[in-house]
Amino acid sequence: MTDPQIALLMLGIFILLVFLGFPIAFTLMALGIAFGYYAYFDPSRQWRAFNRLEEGAGTWETWSAWLEGFYNNRVFDLFVNQTYTVMSNEVLTAVPLFLFMGYVVERANIVDKLFGTLAIATRNVPGSMGVAALVTCALFATATGIVGAVVTLMGLLALPQMLKARYNPSFASGIICAGGTLGILIPPSIMLIVYAAASGVSIVRLYAAALLPGLVLVGLYLVYVVGRAILQPSVAPRLSRDDVPDVPFGRLMWMLATSFLPLAVLILAVLGSILFGLATPTEAASIGALGGLVLALLYRALSFERLRESVYLTVRTTAMVCFLFVGSYTFSSVFSYLGGEHVISEFVQSLNLTPLTFLLMAQLIIFLLGWPLEWSEIIIIFVPIFLPLLPLFGIDPLFFGILVALNLQTSFLTPPMAMSAYYLKGIAPPEVRLTQIFWGVMPFLVMVFISMAMMYLFPGIVFSLPEAMYGTR
Repeated sequence: MTDPQIALLMLGIFILLVFLGFPIAFTLMALGIAFGYYAYFDPSRQWRAFNRLEEGAGTWETWSAWLEGFYNNRVFDLFVNQTYTVMSNEVLTAVPLFLFMGYVVERANIVDKLFGTLAIATRNVPGSMGVAALVTCALFATATGIVGAVVTLMGLLALPQMLKARYNPSFASGIICAGGTLGILIPPSIMLIVYAAASGVSIVRLYAAALLPGLVLVGLYLVYVVGRAILQPSVAPRLSRDDVPDVPFGRLMWMLATSFLPLAVLILAVLGSILFGLATPTEAASIGALGGLVLALLYRALSFERLRESVYLTVRTTAMVCFLFVGSYTFSSVFSYLGGEHVISEFVQSLNLTPLTFLLMAQLIIFLLGWPLEWSEIIIIFVPIFLPLLPLFGIDPLFFGILVALNLQTSFLTPPMAMSAYYLKGIAPPEVRLTQIFWGVMPFLVMVFISMAMMYLFPGIVFSLPEAMYGTR
């Protein structure tokens, strides 16, 4: 077999092992080192230590020489260097800090107050409780960026109240599942940080580019919720005073000031300091982590147990991301060294694709990968395969990254592997069936596809803000 064929075999074995359920990060490391040992094998270097043995050397010296010869392969140098590269990446330093901010905010009992206040403030809007749930999800998802946490918490908090208010179970479930995924796209998104580290695109420009598309998607969701509530009132009946009490205007303003404003100010402070160049992403994430602690103290929700849980979850998630990066960097380096990247590039060029068809093909592959894989695995492992191809079709990696972020919304919403639906089903009342949740997310999938089409037809939605703030590249 030629080296490029071995590279494709390496990729095929990886995909097979993933579908068999092997841990992805350690599978990448194992395959990278195993195939890298072959790729970098140098007989003169491997046996140099053994050849230095004098005749009559003892058993220990013989074994030491054999071990030194075995490990005298450049793949181990590669693995160590890639590990150091990941651990010293300044962009990735922001990940644990943003995660810690999210986990602290999640445990600060802010979200229940926020949802209750927004439900009262929007009570005269058609589908008011759905609107309140979407806005709450958008803010909370932005603060945490952790889909499972947002869907689970909002499912415990908002779903019972919507069902009590006689909302259609599918309609209510779709709102929570779709709203819970918004943190993937809306800054300060952890996914965008990971994409920036994988692609080399400026995280500041990515945040600026993602802001308008995120607002567009939220706007489409809200239009659908309000529009359907108007056209089909039975799915979201008007609220009575038993569902949401009347509150004097002054009292309502106070409730907003103590629930909505603190979280909004925290998010805007973090995002604004990044976009306006007042702080690096890592420094802004530090502000966010400190702000999360302050909010938890103000709401009297900070305890040692909650702090310990937040630290543990932060370390666990950060370790997963770092291991994925180490494994991916090692795997992709060996794959490229064997010529696999060149084979894929030649194959794609032979298809004579236009930029549009290439984008459609890439997004379709990412869409399908979203069924068995998490967003982090797609961004770290598979997106880098497409990145070298972008210059061939004149596609800006910034634009590609925003399309991917939109596309990954679908990975949590598309049956049969819609993880948001399974998160919600796990805590929903027994009468809410999984098929109802699946039907509920379908209209929101359509909204995602519409937003992706809008990005392509009107690329200014992506480029206008970063160009206005930082100029053209």
